[in-house]
Amino acid sequence: MIVISDVINTLAIFWLSALIFYILVHRGLWIFSDVARTMGMFMLEKALGPGIELVEGRTGSAARAWILQSVLWMMIGALFTFEGMWLAHEPTALHSLSAWGYDPTAETLAATGKAVTTFGGISMALVGCGLHILPKLLGTGLASERNATLVSFLYSGGIFVYLVGSHDPVILGIKVLVIGTGIHVLAMTAIVINQLLTVSNRSGSIPIPAWLILLGLMAESFNLIASISTGGINEGDGQWLMYRLQGSGFIFLSLAGVVLYASSVGSGNPLWSKTLVGATLLGGLFTLNPFGANHGTLVADLFGLDAAELSMASNDTVILSFLMALASMPIIAFVANAMLTIRDSSSSSTAGMSEINLGLMAMIPVFIGSLFVQTDTVSGTDAISGLSWPIEEMSRWAVMVPLSLGSVLALYPSITGRELASAERSRTAFWLMGPAVLLGLMLSLTSSAIDMALLDAGVEDPSSLSHELSVAASVIFYFAVVAMILHCLNMVSGLFRGEIVGEDTEVSSSIEADTYNLASATSVSRIL
Repeated sequence: MIVISDVINTLAIFWLSALIFYILVHRGLWIFSDVARTMGMFMLEKALGPGIELVEGRTGSAARAWILQSVLWMMIGALFTFEGMWLAHEPTALHSLSAWGYDPTAETLAATGKAVTTFGGISMALVGCGLHILPKLLGTGLASERNATLVSFLYSGGIFVYLVGSHDPVILGIKVLVIGTGIHVLAMTAIVINQLLTVSNRSGSIPIPAWLILLGLMAESFNLIASISTGGINEGDGQWLMYRLQGSGFIFLSLAGVVLYASSVGSGNPLWSKTLVGATLLGGLFTLNPFGANHGTLVADLFGLDAAELSMASNDTVILSFLMALASMPIIAFVANAMLTIRDSSSSSTAGMSEINLGLMAMIPVFIGSLFVQTDTVSGTDAISGLSWPIEEMSRWAVMVPLSLGSVLALYPSITGRELASAERSRTAFWLMGPAVLLGLMLSLTSSAIDMALLDAGVEDPSSLSHELSVAASVIFYFAVVAMILHCLNMVSGLFRGEIVGEDTEVSSSIEADTYNLASATSVSRIL
């Protein structure tokens, strides 16, 4: 008798959910009849009562709200990451704040930096760009600009709860991170409904780059359905897999769709290969991305569960290692397609292109390092687990942050109708951020490698070289904090002092979309 593990069952349900969703959308989302659309719009706007009147409903207002808050959270995430790196070699650096009741550890600050940067900075940037890109590619408007704008503040409230919960997981007997997860799910549900209503109003077929954004947005729901239905969310293997599926689904697919569109907009070139876009889409869905942590502790914390130990069967180890290695195909396809799209040297002057280039160049080397760490973990060897933290931070700050931030900067004129306040400030921020991220984290990786080698050799005395490299890494990474402050100020100032983009100068993607007439309103009697 063949026993199928929960890991395989989770993967099968995830893939089946994606396939069913694709078929439904391909058939025209028949579940979204005129009645369902009207009810959906009622839930997004009228059901909120007077609260919906607090925000404007102008075209692009939702995307603008999301991207501006995303860069703010990136700035805060960089600050907490730097503080975590500094306290790792100087634990008493913030000791004076203990008189105010604030006495964090390096691990606490590092965890806060991860949560704020990933959920606040990167995720909000991807959602915000998606709110702008998907309607453009579908030839229609966003179903509800006002709801998406209002939800951005709800989502930021959830990120603030994550920030508090990372410092103090339990307050008055309540698990704080679970509250943040509830807010996150509620906000993302509203965004999903909003985008599905937008898709139901489309004028024609869905371009492949739009599929990347749409399936990336839905992947989080598929992940929850698959992990909860199999019970894997309570197991160490399932928690690790849920983390991987989130990275492969929502993060990678959304990031690929947004970056490819932004590359076309920023360079003025058509996408180099639509076939590679399809390879990126299929590969992102049916492989496991190794970027990120080598454990599922974060998943357990977000859902208020006990972090279980990772103990995989040999068959699961082989299958998951193969799927992670196979992820090299969509990653190479994505990197090659984006880099060849922006191959024109004239695109280097466009804001955001330098950041996108930085993320693309770092993606494959960081992928290789992440693959070694994850394979070492699932096999139970744990020979290089000491390198997991710097490689995880590299995947975040050398790959995902530059790609998402670069896309935001490239699309900023199209979303806001204004240029950035200062092109010179944008270039300065890039030259501060690039070396700070690459050199600072490389020194941190070298320091961790020295510590790991001494530990394996049984040497008890700490290495002075390792300590000096750790200090240098922290000092250099501080320039990334300064860079994010400059980017944040530049984007906010651009709303008031940036040059207005005229209709004749506004850039657009090479992916054309036909015009579309909205469906007629539904009467009350038909709803009843």
